Amino acid sequence: MNKPICSTGLRWLWLVVVVLILDLGSKQLVLQHFHLYESVPLIPYFNLTYAQNFGAAFSFLAEKDGWQRWFFAFIAVAISVVLTVMMYRASAQKKLSNIAYALIIGGALGNLFDRLVHGFVIDFIDFYVGDWHFPTFNIADMAICIGAGLVIIDSFLSPDEKTIKVG
Repeated sequence: MNKPICSTGLRWLWLVVVVLILDLGSKQLVLQHFHLYESVPLIPYFNLTYAQNFGAAFSFLAEKDGWQRWFFAFIAVAISVVLTVMMYRASAQKKLSNIAYALIIGGALGNLFDRLVHGFVIDFIDFYVGDWHFPTFNIADMAICIGAGLVIIDSFLSPDEKTIKVG
């Protein structure tokens, strides 16, 4: 028996599209207006800096021979499929977990696009204090981190707190 999509967590897939538009749009602007490693200060402690990440978070495995591109692409596809199935099985009323999954999927697909099209992930958000710079990241990375944080918060909630009661 098929459930109507509006009654499942898939009704939150619009958030995946929003993340993708923001992520891919911002990366396209960086590609059009920045040279590699060019940095533009915006406010104290925050620059826009074009960087290429051949690895994963914090450039993990970036120095390898290229196999990591396909490994991380596979991981992104696998996670996106698993979370989409979880959203389908979940009630649309489980807002927090469905929003979290949609953010993670959107971020994973944004970085997957970069890996498949460019061979690397485009990063550009640069926070720093003095000479210390946090690893440069992008909107997809932010969506993944926020989504992961929401999954952790959701794991601490009781089942009654996870659904919206109607009536």
